[in-house]
Amino acid sequence: MNTATFLRTAAVLGLALTVAGCGGISSGKLFSWGSPKQSAASASNASYTGAAREKRGSKLGDLFTNEDDPNVRLEVNRYLWNASLEVLDFLPIETVDPFSGLIVTGYGTPPGGGRAYRATIHVSDPALDARSLKVSLESRGGTVSAETVRAVEDAILTRARQIRVRESGL
Repeated sequence: MNTATFLRTAAVLGLALTVAGCGGISSGKLFSWGSPKQSAASASNASYTGAAREKRGSKLGDLFTNEDDPNVRLEVNRYLWNASLEVLDFLPIETVDPFSGLIVTGYGTPPGGGRAYRATIHVSDPALDARSLKVSLESRGGTVSAETVRAVEDAILTRARQIRVRESGL
């Protein structure tokens, strides 16, 4: 087989796979998100886009469209978000995603403390509520006590309420 024939065969095969991925194949869908055989762990951790696409029956071709469900929105509480950044301002920020409400920090030492901490904060809901805030702390030595995590969560919640009161003029 010469090079030209090989390239034509590869191009036709690639085009066939692309077209097959854009539509369903018999009972299953090739290249679709959220297959029925999805594990329970990954199903419970489905992201917004995966859940919305699963509901619509998405295909590879949906990647090139801008048809999000207008009834599904991700929101985070801005008071919890800002309070988290203020309370943990001594930690260097590694990653922030305001759309999903995730803040990941690097190691830092609190003022007056000798132990370095690292935090991951997830603001999961638009409500100013303790259930909307998840804080995970770790130190260089390993785990951090539940009391320390609770103290940080309480500090963030208190600061969020203070910001809300200040902005609303109550």
